[in-house]
Amino acid sequence: MASGIRAEIKIDDPPDCVVAQASAETDGRVTSVSRSTNPSTPERVTEEFMLEAETYPDELDVNADLSPIFAYGSSSVYRFQRELGCGCPCECIERHDCPVIDIRTQGASLHLTFHAPDMQDLQAIIGDLRERYATLDVQRLLQSQQDHDDRNLVFVDRSTLTDRQTEVLETAHRMGYFEHPKRANAGEVAAELDITGTTFTEHLAAAQTKLLDAILDHE
Repeated sequence: MASGIRAEIKIDDPPDCVVAQASAETDGRVTSVSRSTNPSTPERVTEEFMLEAETYPDELDVNADLSPIFAYGSSSVYRFQRELGCGCPCECIERHDCPVIDIRTQGASLHLTFHAPDMQDLQAIIGDLRERYATLDVQRLLQSQQDHDDRNLVFVDRSTLTDRQTEVLETAHRMGYFEHPKRANAGEVAAELDITGTTFTEHLAAAQTKLLDAILDHE
């Protein structure tokens, strides 16, 4: 059985990523990135990305010569070239022979998804990234699973949650607290519930612990 791990990480404002720089300057988001190399110049990489923003300046102040290529309504496609081996976040991951399968941004936040063969490789990748980026946040880890029989079905009894814990979970979910990127932070959810941030965190942690106990300790 495959033992790989799907990892989704976020790096805030990486200084060596042109895509994140363009997204941050326009307060926009990038939903598609493609990269290619020309066999005659394998030391250079050509990148394209689709940027969606409210407004676009005549020139973007980034560490590359961007060329607008195409427009899709409110989205614009940009192209640029860079030297291979610049040490950007994607290259840090790909040095471990793990292709980055999804690249997107929200403002200055760069979101990357890749598959690590096992936990040892994942730890090596995360370790390398943390040495370069202090703002690295592991958003989600998913273990490979091929056994989908009834043993993996878990009954979760919601009655174990208090009314307040249920309200906290439902409000946080409705406001997008669990989404990536978040649509609401802890302070905003706490204000909606008319409680302090500390109280919100305590209720949320208690509710999550009960749910995880039911899911992970069901055997």
